[in-house]
This record gives sequence, C-alpha cells and structure tokens, in this order.
Amino acid sequence: MALTDVSRPTDVAMLTDLYELTMAQGLWENGKQDEQGCFTAFYRDHPFESAYAVMCGSAELADLVENLRFTDEDIDYLAGLSAPAGGRMFNPAFLEYLCAFRPHVDIDAVPEGALVFPREPMVRVTGSMLECQLLETALLNAIGFQTLVATKTARVVAAAKGRPVAEFGLRRAQGPDGGMAVARASYIAGCASTSNVLAGRKYGIPVSGTHAHSWVMAFDSELEAFRAFAQSSPKNCTLLIDTYDVREGVENAIIVAREMEAAGERLAGIRIDSGDLAKLSAYVRGRLDEEGLDYVKIVLSNDLDEYTIQSLLNQGAPVDSFGVGTKLATCYDQPALGCVYKLAAHRASADDPWTPVLKLSEQPDKRTIPGIQQVRRYVDGAGSPVCDMIFDEAYLEGEGATRGTTLVAVNDAALVTSVAGLSYHELLEPVVRDGQAVGPRESIEVARERCKTELGALDAAYKRFLYPQTYMVGMELGLARVRDELVRERMAQTSSAIPWKRV
Repeated sequence: MALTDVSRPTDVAMLTDLYELTMAQGLWENGKQDEQGCFTAFYRDHPFESAYAVMCGSAELADLVENLRFTDEDIDYLAGLSAPAGGRMFNPAFLEYLCAFRPHVDIDAVPEGALVFPREPMVRVTGSMLECQLLETALLNAIGFQTLVATKTARVVAAAKGRPVAEFGLRRAQGPDGGMAVARASYIAGCASTSNVLAGRKYGIPVSGTHAHSWVMAFDSELEAFRAFAQSSPKNCTLLIDTYDVREGVENAIIVAREMEAAGERLAGIRIDSGDLAKLSAYVRGRLDEEGLDYVKIVLSNDLDEYTIQSLLNQGAPVDSFGVGTKLATCYDQPALGCVYKLAAHRASADDPWTPVLKLSEQPDKRTIPGIQQVRRYVDGAGSPVCDMIFDEAYLEGEGATRGTTLVAVNDAALVTSVAGLSYHELLEPVVRDGQAVGPRESIEVARERCKTELGALDAAYKRFLYPQTYMVGMELGLARVRDELVRERMAQTSSAIPWKRV
C-alpha cells in the first residue's frame, strides 16, 4: 500500500492474512500480547538459479509500520465476520483493543540495492509478539516481489553489457501495484528508464517510449506514419519498423531520417520488435551505415530476458539498447521468491533475557536459525565479498564474544572456515525504532548506486548464468552450537512423545 498514492494509507492494517488477526486475538486473550519476539525474514533458495539476490522493498517498511492503524470501518468489518462453526470470529473486547492499537516495534533491514544470500536475515523485527505478527504479511509482500524483480533486472542488465535497458512491463504486470513495484525495483537494479509514467512522476525515474504498431496501422502507409510521428515528436523520434516488413521499414526510416536532417533534426533510433533480431539488426545497421546514418541507434525488444540478450550479443547483434517487458515484469521463470518470516527468539518481557528458538522440520533445509540475528559480510583485500556470517547479537554480548571468527556453513556443518583478519561490515541497519522511522527515507538514486557498486565488487564466478559458484553463508561457531543443541533437544522431546511400535 506504500507503493501507490492511496487516499487511505491505513488500509495497510487490513492488508494481511486472516490468520495474523486470529493469532493476535489468541495472544491477547491469553495475556501474551506483551511477550516479546524477534522475527527474521529471509529466503531459502537462489532465485533464477542465481547465486545472489538484490535486496529491495526495505525502504517501504517504515511506512507500513507508521500506517498500521485500524479505522472504525475496519473494526466494523471484522466485527461482522462469522466463524465457520457459527458465531462471531472476533471478540468485541479484542476489537476494542485494536481501535487504539499502535505498533512500537524495532526493525532492522538490509538496505536496498545491497546483495543478499539464502538463509540470512533480510529484515529483523523485534517487539511484542502481537505487533510482530500483525506486520508479517505486509512486510513479506513489500520485500519479496521487489527483491525478485530487482534480482531479475540485475541479470538482464548484466547480460546487456553496458547497453541501456528500458523497462516496458507495465501492461503485463500483476496489477497497478505490481507495475509500480516493477518500475521502482528495476530502476534500483540498473534499468535506465521505465515506460510507466506514474512511476516516473512518483519516484523520479526517467521515462521512455515513442509509438506502437497501431500508430503505423492508423495511416495509409508506413512512410506517412513515420513522417507524421517525426513531425509530432522530432526530439523523441524512434521509429518501430517491423509492422509490415523490416527491410521496407528501414528504407522508409532512412527517407524520414534524411528529411529530419534537412529540417535540422535527427532520427534518434529505430526499434525492431519481431523476427530474427540478430539477423535483422545486422541488416538494418548495414543499411543505416551505408546511408551515413551511423548515429541512428538500434533498439531491440520482443519478449527478451537475460538469456535472449546474451544470445543476441554472442551472435554479434549490433544493438544499442534493449526494451524488456513481460519476462522482467512477471519474473517469468520464477513467479515468487519464497520469502518467509520466522520467530527466532522469545522472552516474557523487555526486562528478560532472550531465549533462542527454532522451527524443526522433517526437511532439514527448513530448520530455522535461532537468535537475535545480525549478518557480517567479510571482504578480501580488494573489497570483494567472500562470505557472510550470521551471528547472535545477544550471544556475542557475553561469553561468545571471543569466538566470533569461526564460520560454520548453514547447510553443511562439515564446512568450517576462519574469518580472522578479514575486514567486514554488518548488513542489518536500523529502519524503525519504537514504531517510528529512523531518519528520512533514502533516495532511490542512493539505492541504485549501491546496487551498481556491490554487483561490481562481486566476483564474476557468482554472477555467471550457468552453474554459478555458491556464495558461502554460515553461522558463527557459538550460534551453530546453540542451534545444534536446540535441534537435539527438540528431536529428543519429539521422539519420546511418539509411541514407536516394535517391528
């Protein structure tokens, strides 16, 4: 709800799954509304078979917290909900409690544009269990899709090898908010412009676009259509030449380019949106150069993604820029990041010490990491990231402080390494304190520059499309031991509770 200018920002309170509200009611009825929890949001698996993801959406989190209010209209709606077995779903006294509800959570998050990796916390939320629970759905909605889009975009931009990429996906995006999220996230991750005018106005993103096939079809001839457009938009004239035949289209574009030169203007470019793009672009470049029109740029579009762009350049396509729409806006080959939000520590009150907790699953890769988690990113002498270490801030405040240089891989306990002597910085930064934003929101340009810098520093082995090297994410040794102990304790409790039969 923070992505678009809505007249009712408080709708964010209702942008939630029903079970968040039923759990909140249960906590309240059991007198547990003030018990403290620490939740982390993370993803488990690499998106797009990549070795990294680009964090995006964290700048929206302060708005979510500050706008989390229940209006009279909200309360009336909830009061009218019936439980499946009959009767009211919500206790009137609980709804009265929600009328005055204000969140006082603390949120720490990885800043937008930074690189993130599987299993490490992207966001950490600390506060009352009830408040943390009510934020879950909206928080995951804010960071999951935008991170996915930013990651897809980073791959597309990498494939383009310095050529500008325009985001053209609004008409294919999943609704208005989806279109806004795509424009924002793709710009942070490196797109040069967007076709989305509302996003351009709201976020200050450069906008681009000229005409469609329908423009050409509205005239008696292609040449007439090109002439009309050049007259209408002489400073923004890129002609789409594949409505009928590219070879004929380029000849008509050449005629118009000559006429524009005579009028003191220049044809900016031509766009090809169908056919064998490598072959056709080579032909068009040849004809333009033969006519002395080497300044006219070639733009390619037509369901492009990182793989088709890579293929086109490998074939030597003489392209100057790309327009990428559907497969970027819909994250075509992976529709969701699979971001999750899990309880990692618990305490009865703010005055009590934290108790680390974990979720134990029959699937070992779904076992969570306990503790008040922070992440250190270690870099080599050239500033290139080499590994990330998850550690428990509460644990390292005490006896574990001297054991913070040994890293145990999250998914492979046999993989142990020392990070002693390496430089590092911590990833999670304060975003919200006591329910209020910490400082002004960061500029989208700052996030964009951060993304460019971090991708530039990342070793090429992690950025290749085919079989990228796996970036190491591990736990500090003390945290790994705590996790192992909790796993053993929980498994022992579970085993003793099951009446196993002798065979």
